[in-house]
Amino acid sequence: MKLILMIGAISGFITVALGAFGAHGLESKLTEKMMQTWEKAVQYQMFHTTAIFIAAILLVVSEVTTFQTSAWVFLIGIILFSGSLYVYSLTGAKTFAMITPLGGVAFLIGWVILAYGVTKMVG
Repeated sequence: MKLILMIGAISGFITVALGAFGAHGLESKLTEKMMQTWEKAVQYQMFHTTAIFIAAILLVVSEVTTFQTSAWVFLIGIILFSGSLYVYSLTGAKTFAMITPLGGVAFLIGWVILAYGVTKMVG
C-alpha cells in the first residue's frame, strides 16, 4: 500500500507539472484542438490519480486486496489514456490516439473493481 500511495503522489506531481507545461509552454505551440486534447489528458490523469489514493486508503482501512488491483488498473489506464493523448498532442500521430480507448477501458475496469472491493468491505 505504501507503493500505491507513492505512485499516487508521483502521478499527482506529474499531473500538475504537465498541466503547467501545457498552459505555459505549449499554449502558443499547439493548435486549439491539440491543446484541448492535452488538457483532457491532464484532467483524466488527475481524476484517476485521486482514484488511486481512494483505493490505497480503502486498502489501508479494510485490507481488501481488491483495492490494490483497482489502483494498478487505474495506473495502467493513466499510462494508456493520458499518456497516449500527451504523445498525440505533441506529435499528431494518430497511432497514439488509437491507444486511448484501451486506457478508457482500463479506467472503467478499475472503477468496477473498486466497486466490487467496496461490496467485499461492507458486505
